[in-house]
Amino acid sequence: MDIQTDDNGRSRCGWCGTDASYRDYHDEEWGRPTADDQRLFEKVCLEGFQCGLSWLTILRRREGFRKAFHDFDIDAVAAMTADDVKRLVLDKSIIRHRGKIEATIHNAGRAAEMRQSEGSLAAFFWSYEPAGSQPIHSHADVPAITDQSQAMSGELKRRGWKFVGPTTCYAFMQSIGIVNDHLTGCDDHGRVEQLRENFVRP
Repeated sequence: MDIQTDDNGRSRCGWCGTDASYRDYHDEEWGRPTADDQRLFEKVCLEGFQCGLSWLTILRRREGFRKAFHDFDIDAVAAMTADDVKRLVLDKSIIRHRGKIEATIHNAGRAAEMRQSEGSLAAFFWSYEPAGSQPIHSHADVPAITDQSQAMSGELKRRGWKFVGPTTCYAFMQSIGIVNDHLTGCDDHGRVEQLRENFVRP
């Protein structure tokens, strides 16, 4: 289903289904542009954890992830140790994937380096915003990867980041508003486009 309309007449992208938390995420967060480095780091890490899973699985554990990783404070995560990894692989409130846990800690170090070299994570990530895009009318028209997500992935990997393939990078770009992939029939398409128009790029 491309578009679903609830009993109140509100139209949404069909992917959020009927789960209340998923709908809230769609309505209040997905696609809204942000330049907050802490939230950007959280999103890129969670998109990495999502590989092979549904986003709803991640969303239901989000508070567990935030507690486990110091609310994704970059310096605090970068200071985590092998003992923290041992503890977290037993933590049922998150996805207990050792490689992804280790990658999150490792990527925090790379994020700290990026803040030094680029001024902010936001400056780096938003530099991959496409010059223009066509409105999306159907889920079938939503790409899995783009030239920009491939370029972002390649540069992140060159800088040592892990679990940042081009599909993960595109999902990240969608979630933080670098692109607006709310379908044109969704009530939030226009709202997000207005936020993007008024957003001050870093």
